[in-house]
Amino acid sequence: MRHGIKTGLKSALLALALACAGPGSALAQAWPAKPIRLIVPYPPGGSSDVVGRMIADKISGPLGQQVVVENRAGAGAAIGAQAAARSPADGYTLLLAPTAVMAITHHLRKVPYDPEQDFVPIASVSSSYVIVAARKDLPASNMAELVALARKDPGKLTFGSAGTATATHLSGEIVHSKAGIKVLHIPYKGSSESLNDLVGGRIDLIYDSVALVQVKAGNLKALGVTSATRHPELPAVPTLKEQGLEAPGGSWFGLFAPRGTPPEIVNRVAAEVEKAMASPGVREQLVKFSLYPDFRDPGAFAAAIRTDSAFFKDLIQRLGIKVE
Repeated sequence: MRHGIKTGLKSALLALALACAGPGSALAQAWPAKPIRLIVPYPPGGSSDVVGRMIADKISGPLGQQVVVENRAGAGAAIGAQAAARSPADGYTLLLAPTAVMAITHHLRKVPYDPEQDFVPIASVSSSYVIVAARKDLPASNMAELVALARKDPGKLTFGSAGTATATHLSGEIVHSKAGIKVLHIPYKGSSESLNDLVGGRIDLIYDSVALVQVKAGNLKALGVTSATRHPELPAVPTLKEQGLEAPGGSWFGLFAPRGTPPEIVNRVAAEVEKAMASPGVREQLVKFSLYPDFRDPGAFAAAIRTDSAFFKDLIQRLGIKVE
């Protein structure tokens, strides 16, 4: 009889504890109980898809459930972002997104999601080595010579991008603004098109990590990289900072969840991402796409997004950048 009373008391206390913890905590304790969907808002094959699949593969085992990548491309990533924003905040839908989706696009046009209100940042995953690449016969081999050339004939030099207001466009504008030079922007419909015209000598510059292979093949020359450290595949190419140009550049990929996702789940995913990005072979795999591991926890990542968003909003307004 006494044993039955004790058992009943323990059960009551456990039920009380779960009730006090609230439904969110109870959900987090049971999570994950089924596969997790990771939305990548771009087509298969690109750097975003590569990063998404790497993360999915690395965290599936530790979480005990398959993380399945779902490519939801279209409308400049807005379709995938909207799908994630409208999903239940139960930890079973995640979004991989770059700087543009969360800190740039909504300053340029109306989008069907709110970067600040619809999502909670989980962690930054990686950042890019943006290469300042020039046609191989451009009479400039470093940033100082490029600046001198641009000042000699303002507006004559051209730089291509993957499209107006993309990171490849804004990176160039940031550098030119800091250097006090005028370079004519030529927007394309993607990085591959701008790269092809640069190799063909039809434009003078691009600010894009996609240039790595052509630089290594000798078809282009690298004048610098915008990252804090030198590109490991181009160790002889100095950073912009080393060349006296304080110009923030590059972009990140990060993981997000719908707003309202329990913090226990957010922190658990962040912890697994941190371990994943520090695991053997990850750095070597990312560098093939001019990326490097760059983990920041939910708080640090949220602060970085606010800083980036304010920076790009000011830049876009100051330069009068518009999209059609």
